[in-house]
Amino acid sequence: MNDKEKNIDYYLRGCKICCKEQGECKACLTASGQKFSTTDWLNGIKNNDDSNFVEVQFKNTRKNFYINENNISLRKGDIVAVEAVSGHDIGIVSLCGNLVKRQMRKRGIDESRYEFKKIYRKARAGDIEKWQDAIALEHPTMIKSRQLAAKLNLSMKIGDVEYQGDKTKAIFYYIADERVDFRELIKILAENFHIRIEMKQIGARQEAGLIGGIGPCGRELCCAQWLGSFISVTTGAARYQELSPNPQKLAGQCCKLKCCLNYELDLYMEAIKDFPKINAPLELVDGTAYLVKIDVLKKIMYFSYSNDNTGTSIGLTVNRVKKLLELNRQGIKIEKLDDAAAQSIQTVTHIIGEDSITRFDSKEKNKKNHQHSNNKPKEQVEKMQENKINKPSRKKKFKRWKSNRQKEDQTNEK
Repeated sequence: MNDKEKNIDYYLRGCKICCKEQGECKACLTASGQKFSTTDWLNGIKNNDDSNFVEVQFKNTRKNFYINENNISLRKGDIVAVEAVSGHDIGIVSLCGNLVKRQMRKRGIDESRYEFKKIYRKARAGDIEKWQDAIALEHPTMIKSRQLAAKLNLSMKIGDVEYQGDKTKAIFYYIADERVDFRELIKILAENFHIRIEMKQIGARQEAGLIGGIGPCGRELCCAQWLGSFISVTTGAARYQELSPNPQKLAGQCCKLKCCLNYELDLYMEAIKDFPKINAPLELVDGTAYLVKIDVLKKIMYFSYSNDNTGTSIGLTVNRVKKLLELNRQGIKIEKLDDAAAQSIQTVTHIIGEDSITRFDSKEKNKKNHQHSNNKPKEQVEKMQENKINKPSRKKKFKRWKSNRQKEDQTNEK
């Protein structure tokens, strides 16, 4: 790297890399590089730097833990050269200090058994230049590898390629529904690119995390931002929350059920325990009432006289339904469902009235308008009301105009 190029800022791996004249380089993470970022809330606290373990971030969501045996003074954002299986790799320090041990415990890593790799040094300007060349090769390599896999008729999709910092190795991330024999593909890739090949299978959710994007909620995808462990999501989660069974609304960008369906599931399952189990419809004097749907959070159960959900439904509170079930067990029937629902419907409307949208209106403004209307004389107010009543609507105006136009056309034809 020339002396003129030492002050150039590079944008690599979702971060801005600043190289000083002394050859030291530091990375500042941008918005796109904040994947799985951890806030160092122990920063500035005494005896925080006792730990020799360092968390290093690589491409996308890949992170690993390393040991700083040489006691190099490291901070968050430093670019370092770390030990790899063969050669070295380049990464960005994402966390230092005692907080790294907490992160290791969170991921289930035991210090006594895990083989930690070493941090060699802070990355020099030459290391950054080589790393930049390796990153530039990733996209063309991915396109070429997809073409080779299609020629070999392999039922797999190569989603991403990550080069090692020294350009001697590349990781190919692929998706496949079945077991794939890619030994021939590895030979061809090694001959074409002259590197060591590592194939890594990932799932559809992990691919969505690697690519990233914006969800229907308007925020960045959880799998790309902070969600590391993927728990299986079933259709039961949608049923408990009374969501629409539309697969287009329930599926995420990975074509699987959205991970956020599990976020509030425990709350709904806890609330649904209060609901009585209804094995038979409610028996009334004028007929039977069938359960149509339930509102878990409001604790209201809706019943209808028709079993095919075509009639009007009436809402009853959970406590009221329990009392009706108890009366049915005793052989007592009430006359109408409306009488039983009157109390519950009144309570619901009372709650809605308290939380009215008019509470956002300023009281002073309403008072001024009220005073202004009261200052007008009664005759003027009555005239305004008569004009509003007698004023023709737009529909009537349009009909008059249309009829007049037709009459004019008829006279012109004559």
